Amino acid sequence: MVKSMTGYGKCVDTVFNKKITVEIKSLNSKQLDINARMAPLYKEKEIELRNMLAKNVERGKCDLMIYYDATDVDQPHQINRSVVRGYFDALKSIVSELEATDENLLAMVMRLPDVTKAERPELDPEEWAAVQGLVKEALKNLNGFREQEGKILENDFRGRIAKILELLAAVDPFEAERVEAVKLKIDKSLKESMTEEHIDRNRFEQELIYYLEKLDVTEEKVRLKNHCEYFLQTLEQPQSLGKKLGFICQEIGREINTLGSKSNHAPLQRIVVQMKDELEKIKEQVLNVL
Repeated sequence: MVKSMTGYGKCVDTVFNKKITVEIKSLNSKQLDINARMAPLYKEKEIELRNMLAKNVERGKCDLMIYYDATDVDQPHQINRSVVRGYFDALKSIVSELEATDENLLAMVMRLPDVTKAERPELDPEEWAAVQGLVKEALKNLNGFREQEGKILENDFRGRIAKILELLAAVDPFEAERVEAVKLKIDKSLKESMTEEHIDRNRFEQELIYYLEKLDVTEEKVRLKNHCEYFLQTLEQPQSLGKKLGFICQEIGREINTLGSKSNHAPLQRIVVQMKDELEKIKEQVLNVL
């Protein structure tokens, strides 16, 4: 089963007069990279949330956002009387020294730092249990999204691997033609460099066989076919194996490159180019696989 690293999950519910929203989104990345943004009330639980995400997300760049809208006054503010009195007395003294007017002095004081203070509430265990449930539901939605994206990727992989195998089958008709073309080319070059009576035909046949063995692509074709079949088998595994698929792509690319370097034949070179094109598109998408 293929699962994409790209996904999005969201869950919203009202808990204790708060409309709490949990959003999780993920993108492709070689390793797990979690970025958590949440209301200060839940900061003490950040490590617990990160562990929860690590078990479920596994790999990729993941953003977690938890925020809420209070339906009533959530953090009542109190006036810091001692600070206000200190500011007021200091300003009043300055006004007296400068013989200025003290109009709107209190309004000025109320805009100064630390005049008000917020009472930070403790996190209620029941509220935290509800938030955990929302995070789990958002993770479930995220993984559902990833599975849907994974099915699209899997269908694309199967189509492109089938195309590579189809192109590989198209190599066979050119094999006899390629061998004959190489034989004629060598024979022509030999005749141009020496007369017929000086040519040792037995030695010529031996050298030709040796040269053709160097250009033989049978092993490359067999290995390429096996790698493509292994790629398809890996798609059938119950877990998503993005890194493994990447390694198999490397092996497929190695055989295609060797096939191209040995072909020495224009029609075969065109087939190899088409194979490389399909493989590059697979490699691009494999980077998104979990």
